[in-house]
Amino acid sequence: MKKDFPVEDVRRFLEPTPTVLVTSAYKGKHNIMTMGWYTVMEFVPSLIGCMITGSNYSFDLIYKSGECVINIPTADIAKKVVAVGNCTGADTDKFAEIGFTAEAASIVKAPLIKECFASFECKIHDRKLINTYNFFIFEVVKAHVATRPKFPETIAYRGDSQFVLSGKNIKIHSDK
Repeated sequence: MKKDFPVEDVRRFLEPTPTVLVTSAYKGKHNIMTMGWYTVMEFVPSLIGCMITGSNYSFDLIYKSGECVINIPTADIAKKVVAVGNCTGADTDKFAEIGFTAEAASIVKAPLIKECFASFECKIHDRKLINTYNFFIFEVVKAHVATRPKFPETIAYRGDSQFVLSGKNIKIHSDK
């Protein structure tokens, strides 16, 4: 049996993607923000779309610089990921306060997070939807991924302080 459900909470069922940490930098300011929703839009070039609310401190840093880094944390640093999302970069140096290590990126000015499993350097690919919907379309211009483990444990945000831990990896082949 199914019952009516609040439409603003449907994301709890639609977000299988790992929660990420997005770093940004512009004119001597930098920040880390937690992001629970984004979408792969294209493979070549590698495009990722996401909505960043205009009131988020990172919005202006990313909008003005035209770039960011999408970092994929593992489950072992989940408390730090939540801590990033529970404060604002407008008055907190999240690298210093939460204990992340900033590393220089190869192409963009935004830093990589050393403690994360993977870091994807991104540039804004298309600005058409930003002013109307705060929707950014990024192109991944450089990717850095740890060699082990092959399938890291990650977390996905479901809303209401609930997360899903990535589960057992299985390979499924079609019978056809």
